[in-house]
Amino acid sequence: MSDFNSFETIPGDRDKGMVILGDHAMARLPEKYGRLGLPETAFARHIAYDIGVEGLCRMLAEQLGVPAVLGGFSRLLIDPNRGEDDPTLIMKISDGAIIPGNHPISDAEWNHRIETYHRPYHDAVADTIADVAKATGKAPLVLSLHSFTPSWKGVPRPWHASVLWDTDHRAVAPLLEKLRADNDLLIGDNEPYDGALKGDTLYRHCMVSGIPHALLEVRQDLIGDEAGIAVWARRLAPIFEVMNADPALHEYKVHASRTGPYEQAGGETR
Repeated sequence: MSDFNSFETIPGDRDKGMVILGDHAMARLPEKYGRLGLPETAFARHIAYDIGVEGLCRMLAEQLGVPAVLGGFSRLLIDPNRGEDDPTLIMKISDGAIIPGNHPISDAEWNHRIETYHRPYHDAVADTIADVAKATGKAPLVLSLHSFTPSWKGVPRPWHASVLWDTDHRAVAPLLEKLRADNDLLIGDNEPYDGALKGDTLYRHCMVSGIPHALLEVRQDLIGDEAGIAVWARRLAPIFEVMNADPALHEYKVHASRTGPYEQAGGETR
């Protein structure tokens, strides 16, 4: 019986109506996988986790007094921010690094990683969101934190942070507005990634059920140490608090996804 935890739930006041998520917060692996055939240095890189996100989630959860759910395993093992049927769920190569422990991989091992690591994380996210909704009688505000590299393939990324989203703009608009009120920050809108990804965490837990949400990416060099994390926590905590006080961000309203129709129970779409 493994004592490896595939997630960590940080307790908080569910009556406050907010949930913070950190899909790629950690670079941990169960002992039986070793380092997946990679050098130790790979686990200090963005390919293994989102640098700075664990500390930022913890600090914000503490300052705001709200629950958070952190992914407890490296994205190199299996990516919690992908749907179970996504072909990139378990990567064979990431940013030039071949991952020997992921190739070849049997169907049995693929399913084992879903059932043992990916699914329990999502069960914890679903349970936390449901507990907050039950406590308040309203839709929670869900805010997901990620981080991106300062450059990609030699091209600098100028944004200090970016907000990713699909079509539900309710939490996105105030978050962009408040971040852009700081003239020293360059804030991206669906950059350097597009926030519409079928089956990802916010699609699965928020888009389908109409829960207000936003995904915030912070550039990794800005939260790569405790000082940077503290700066961003001080910046974000009052913004999140003001957003959370808006009744419009606690209403259920389903928005169509740019990725296509939602699948209902029984395989039907809507």
